Amino acid sequence: MNEQQLKSVLDQAKSAGIQNILALRGDDGGIMLASKGCDGGMTHAVDLVRFIRKYYGDYFGIAVAGHPEGHERSEFSLEEEVVHLKEKIEAGADFIITQFFYDPQVFVNFVHRCRNEGINCPILPGVMPIQSFSSFQRMTGYCGTRVPTEVFERLSPIKDNDEAVKEVGCQITIDLCQSVINAGACHGVHFYTLNLERSTSMILERMMRTDNALDEGKSKYAGLNRTLPWRQSALEKRSKQEDVRPIHWANRPKSYVLRTEAWDEFPNGRWGPSTSPAFGELSDSHFYSYTMGSEEDRRVMLGEAPISVQEINEVFAMYLEGVISHIPWCETPLQPESFVLQKPLAALNRNGFLTLNSQPSVNGARSDDPVYGWGGKGGYVYQKAYVECFISSRQMSCLKELVSSDPRLNLYAVNCDGKEDRVGIEEDGVTALTWGVFPNREVLQPTIFDPAVFVVWAEEAFLLWKTMWQNLYESGSVSWELIEDIHDSYFLVAIIDHDFVGDSNHLWNALLSL
Repeated sequence: MNEQQLKSVLDQAKSAGIQNILALRGDDGGIMLASKGCDGGMTHAVDLVRFIRKYYGDYFGIAVAGHPEGHERSEFSLEEEVVHLKEKIEAGADFIITQFFYDPQVFVNFVHRCRNEGINCPILPGVMPIQSFSSFQRMTGYCGTRVPTEVFERLSPIKDNDEAVKEVGCQITIDLCQSVINAGACHGVHFYTLNLERSTSMILERMMRTDNALDEGKSKYAGLNRTLPWRQSALEKRSKQEDVRPIHWANRPKSYVLRTEAWDEFPNGRWGPSTSPAFGELSDSHFYSYTMGSEEDRRVMLGEAPISVQEINEVFAMYLEGVISHIPWCETPLQPESFVLQKPLAALNRNGFLTLNSQPSVNGARSDDPVYGWGGKGGYVYQKAYVECFISSRQMSCLKELVSSDPRLNLYAVNCDGKEDRVGIEEDGVTALTWGVFPNREVLQPTIFDPAVFVVWAEEAFLLWKTMWQNLYESGSVSWELIEDIHDSYFLVAIIDHDFVGDSNHLWNALLSL
């Protein structure tokens, strides 16, 4: 595929709302490519990564391949391959998915080798469930995958019984996943299903029943992997400049990148005045989310035909409890630091506080903390409790009265017409919500609240009611009118608890008292 054809394919992917790309050179049919690819094409995956970043900026998330046992047809040593892998990360790749393996120590060693080389992005182990003995032999032979003796000893006696192989293969895969997770070597697992989802579903169900291994496997690299609390841009110019962002797009980071991609300079050290460069205009691409799927998928998640506010509240609560994976304002599942708030947040949502964004207070957590850590070794991180939510006009009156009587709390609110209300927040006041102190560095404050920027975000947040939810229903129907009323009458509110040293539950208890 030459560059023109490649750009056409990527344009189609972008138009379809696809936002993640696995950048591979591809199979050469067993013939080693010496010095050049096809006419006008690319020789190496690193060229593809550079090409995507050059023409599409941060729009696509890019994964690249890693080979824990070395590439089966490579002329390079494993050490040299890790150097080449680092080049792909430096070119703009976001994370690594490995070739499948059956020896957990192979993956653990590979991760250590990558970290020692300075590769700090997430590395997902590629895991292939065993469907049958013949396919297992064929795939491991073709890919040059080493199989531990123990695995062969478990499979050989039942090799002619496909159902038994599948059953034992599931347990082998579970043992493998738990080994790499418990070793602290990964953030998750990538399954090669080969369009056979039954075994993978069975594996996941059993793992969730056995101590919820994926949640409990805390990576010792977690705090060290994050340079900042949010994912940095893969564009070199932006990643070197930008170290401050407003909190509001935390769960819609691609929209923030799109709306700021035309900036010549990015906030560095301090957010600066509210008269910073304007945010880009909203377009259809801001309201398309591949994570929300098709219209039918959205109906399943958001409701076939809701007729009451309580049903809307329940959707938000179910997102927080992990029953549904996405809502229009949150393109990813709940972040680990929000797990500690899961119960009070779910209760708040059922009470009509429809939360979009939140964080607990943190008073001096180590920078390598697996949940709150960021910024590297030897530091301490802090943050103020914060919540952002849609509430009704009646609730707005009660909330304003509560905040006015509590010196710890500030409030800023805006409705769909741009009407603003505030308690304790000055017109140009910018508040640091997250900061960290580190050896030989100035204090970093990477996450802020700016009332002027909140108004910009509010426009987008209100439009999501219409573009991602209301349009699922026939115009004028009960469900359509319900969403219309919420859009027209609710406020979007941000509440900050400035006392990060005192009672960490103060904000949540205060809101639940209303």
